[in-house]
Amino acid sequence: MKTTRRGFIAAVAAPAIIRAQDKAGTKVPILGQGAHTYEAIHDWGELPASIKWGNTHGVVEDAQGNIYVHHTVYKDSESADTMVVFDSKGKFVRSWGKEFRGVAHGLHIRKEGSQEYLYLTVNAANAKAVPQPEMQAVVLKATLKGEIVWKIQGPPPDIDAYKPGADGKAKAYNPTNVAIAPNGDIYVGDGYGSSYVNQYNHNAEYIRTFGGRGAEAGQLAEPHGIWVDTRAKDPILVVADRRNNRLQRFTMDGKHVDFIAGFKLPCHFYEYKGDVVIPDLQGRVTLMGKDNQIIEHLGDANNTTGQFPLRNQTRDKFVAGEFICPHGACYDHEGNIFVVEWVEVGRVTKLRKLA
Repeated sequence: MKTTRRGFIAAVAAPAIIRAQDKAGTKVPILGQGAHTYEAIHDWGELPASIKWGNTHGVVEDAQGNIYVHHTVYKDSESADTMVVFDSKGKFVRSWGKEFRGVAHGLHIRKEGSQEYLYLTVNAANAKAVPQPEMQAVVLKATLKGEIVWKIQGPPPDIDAYKPGADGKAKAYNPTNVAIAPNGDIYVGDGYGSSYVNQYNHNAEYIRTFGGRGAEAGQLAEPHGIWVDTRAKDPILVVADRRNNRLQRFTMDGKHVDFIAGFKLPCHFYEYKGDVVIPDLQGRVTLMGKDNQIIEHLGDANNTTGQFPLRNQTRDKFVAGEFICPHGACYDHEGNIFVVEWVEVGRVTKLRKLA
């Protein structure tokens, strides 16, 4: 990867945080610099009293400007709905998805013809969880209102990658996120399972499996997020190789291309006009440019240990202008960024673009 002087400076410089005031006189953090300057509006969106955030895992915007947040639901929430929809101003629109309580995870949106669809990944639940979720370890295609079009249950059957080992135990399978190629092929990251990527066609019919646990070229350690990069002539599959603290690029048929360094537990991707937002679980949101150079680290909490003491704390312990565990992020149509975090009481932040 070629590193420009601009990219190098942005990567090593401390994150710029200056202070502004909102209309109520409250100090509002300003993150970034130059053309990538944002006002951090924490706790964005007006939840109804019946819903309490659990871990907020995924976020996307539809063509109407509505924002979708996928969360696990807090333990004493009256409503079990895991998908919460807001309009562009943060007003509650609707919710659904009670069958995913406790296991809601990945979220992707795609327009197909005149309609948009959501692709969801649902984790396997802890065996001790009571009650057990209705759906586990599933990839789903759904309408914007939650009607299920199809689902992929469990790993691909009858392939060597998932055959039991010498101990007779089945290989773990626990999908974390999904990406869609221009031809409709579906790529599923088995991030919490056996660290494979499983490829299907647009009808959810199995094609191939690649990756597998390790640190060598072509191997992955927790392929948590996944993205089809169409910024160049030929599409490239990019994987957030989280436990290896890197991005790894593949051809669309699963052959290793190269690595991109400079990340701290990268989680997922969202591209907007050539720039890519990548939530780094270890306390920051990274922006990457069209040449894959690091532009900026936003809200960097300078987490050097990989521990997350604040993620189980109450909201009053959170530090304004700093991220705790960014897990999902997306741009909206105006270039603002929405960030959702892996914290027990949930956290949705709007980074309103200022420059």
